[in-house]
Amino acid sequence: MRHQTAIGAAALSACLAVALSAPATGATTRTAPAKPDPRTVAAGSADRVVAAQPATFKTAPEDKIYRTGVVSSLNGLQHVSYQRTHAGLPVFGGDFVVTTNAGGAVLSSSVSQTKALEVDTTAKVSAAQAAKTSRARVSKVESASAPQLTVMAEGAGRLAYETVVSGVHKKAPTKLHVFVDAKSGKVVRTFDEVVDAAPDDRSFYHGTVDISTAATSMQDPTRSGLRCGGQDGQTFTGTDNVWGTGSGTNLETACVDAMYAAQKEWDMLKEWLGRNGMNGSGGGFPMRVGLNQANAFWNGSYTNYGRNQAGTKQATGMDVVGHENGHGIFQNTPGGSSGGNGNEKGGMNESAGDIFGTLVEFYANEPADLDPPDYLVGEEIDLVGSGPIRNMYNPSALGDPNCYSSSIPRTEVHAAAGPQNHWFVLLAVGSNGSPSSPTCNNSTVTGIGIQKAGKVFMEGLNRKTTAWSHAAARTATVNAAKQLFPGSTAECESVKAAWSAVTVPAQSGEPAC
Repeated sequence: MRHQTAIGAAALSACLAVALSAPATGATTRTAPAKPDPRTVAAGSADRVVAAQPATFKTAPEDKIYRTGVVSSLNGLQHVSYQRTHAGLPVFGGDFVVTTNAGGAVLSSSVSQTKALEVDTTAKVSAAQAAKTSRARVSKVESASAPQLTVMAEGAGRLAYETVVSGVHKKAPTKLHVFVDAKSGKVVRTFDEVVDAAPDDRSFYHGTVDISTAATSMQDPTRSGLRCGGQDGQTFTGTDNVWGTGSGTNLETACVDAMYAAQKEWDMLKEWLGRNGMNGSGGGFPMRVGLNQANAFWNGSYTNYGRNQAGTKQATGMDVVGHENGHGIFQNTPGGSSGGNGNEKGGMNESAGDIFGTLVEFYANEPADLDPPDYLVGEEIDLVGSGPIRNMYNPSALGDPNCYSSSIPRTEVHAAAGPQNHWFVLLAVGSNGSPSSPTCNNSTVTGIGIQKAGKVFMEGLNRKTTAWSHAAARTATVNAAKQLFPGSTAECESVKAAWSAVTVPAQSGEPAC
């Protein structure tokens, strides 16, 4: 269970006195006071701002604000995340993030709500009715949670039941969150935790590698939670720690590829982006191979990999593994993967997977005869026999939108990844870099390099809220660039130019560079 701290609650403190024996000479030994933990300092500063500025955080008299965590990132930045209840009920979309520097000075905030809540919390629909309506959304129900009466942060608020229904829908696994209006009984929102990725160890994609597992099982002894096995969830075991045959149809080999890519991603997150493990607190996600589909997905707890349509390769190429674990990273940053405006946040989640997959390819920097870095997605796997599944530098080359528009919230999520993917490439290499990337406004964008672009993107995710959008991401990444590179305006200007180049305009309250 995540630790929660109520704002305004009385704090308990304890002092421990330690008696030190004086040296024989009679001199007194003094110990230097311990340096305060930057996370503790940040939490205290943020708490004070939240308590003093209710209008900023859209706090209603019936709200109770809870601090849910503090994430440390690059340059000493600290991101303090909060949730709230309203009249004793959980609030979906009531989250926000306050960012401070290492000294605790508040720099910026990201708030999901648009106004303070004012909602009647008396339900007219029974929980049993809500459960029946929710279960009807899944064709084969395996389990369902008890409906939870919840306030949805839409305008002044909407009272709804949230039910989580797990099972199979249209032959695909699902863990569907269903929100049923507690007044009308109609389904008003759904989101699925299962994120589908679109249609001396021997790997298939990377040659002979060393994944340094435990002695007789495919788990990483130094990266907590990172392990690989079959569809039953059991980690593969053997008589030694030499794995794989190099065959594209061998599942042990598929796990070698998956482990190798996940380890590279873990190291990239630490060395390039300042993140502690995939979940942000030193942990990783289990992986499964052998899914009998031309597919791979993240289900909210683990990643699962199938094979290409031809059955000749497993879907464990580096950018696909990076993509699926990227969904886990997206879920384990403030604001999670739920909610958003139609498919807009879902598209940004898919884009996040593509961006993390690309970052790990560039970090690994393999030679041309293996899996060299590029801005294409899934080209090594050839999932359905037509090459890459997405083109990040020119999404329209594969039928996806290059530019943001009001239709994005109604666009299928994999296609809706196009605008943010395009923004990332423009930020990394510019419009006239390699590869050349067109702009939607005929502008010229100067790139800042993929490592800096990755830092800005990760810092944006550290400020994510439930109601995430391209507009919110623009404001968050502009703030991130200013705070990551305080002695330079070039990075901030490029962030703005890249967003404008994919038709996400300047936002009200956006800081100047």
